[in-house]
Amino acid sequence: MFTDLFEEQYDAVQCNQFLIIDQDSGALIDPGGNIAFNELYLGMTRYFAPQKLSYLIASHADPDIIASLDRWMTSTRAQVVVSSLWERFVPHFTKVGKTNDRVIGVPDGGGRLPLGKSELWVVPAHFMHAEGNFHFYDPVSRILFTGDLGVSLVPARDAREPVRSLASHIEKMEGFHRRYMPANKVLRLWAKMARQLDVSMLVPQHGAPIAGPAVYEFFDWIENLECGAALIDEKIYQLPTARIDPVTRQTIPA
Repeated sequence: MFTDLFEEQYDAVQCNQFLIIDQDSGALIDPGGNIAFNELYLGMTRYFAPQKLSYLIASHADPDIIASLDRWMTSTRAQVVVSSLWERFVPHFTKVGKTNDRVIGVPDGGGRLPLGKSELWVVPAHFMHAEGNFHFYDPVSRILFTGDLGVSLVPARDAREPVRSLASHIEKMEGFHRRYMPANKVLRLWAKMARQLDVSMLVPQHGAPIAGPAVYEFFDWIENLECGAALIDEKIYQLPTARIDPVTRQTIPA
């Protein structure tokens, strides 16, 4: 897990990147944008040769997930694993032709992806928060990589330490989840599915991992969270009157 590959003064959201190695095969989960590429490429060489990567795995197609794809397509022979919904969108991150015959579009039901002598489970997580969205379960470490679910907004230094009791951590997650998760129905269905896995740790793409007892505390919390469309009312859908000042970059009320 890489948590601090770029300086916080870049004014970009903190992101985690993940390298999984089994035998002579390697996979990068949510490799990130160009802001992280150089440090990730150099950092992973301590553990695995980038040229030997089998997969670049994307939970969805946001810029902080996979905007560096062009550079990975040049520097490795890896295949891109992404929802079939995004299969024809990810080529827009690269020069023409770089992704030809190198994209594995995963259907909505997910699947089990061979990696070395083991496999990674590509687990459905649609609408959390992207229409085509997957989480990734490693049955060896029993880690569930959850993309933008379980996110906490914390400095990079705090993202290294797993959270083992959820109560004091909720305030760092709640605002994000209320806005980015679409509906409680989706969260309840996901939690019902996730409880069937033997999970030692939930690891999101932003913020701290959730481990031990906090995993099941998270299931309890998320399946009861009111969010998304349930919080929208007519106050949101009104014609704007505020003025946007391009000099101060501020919005000035009318």
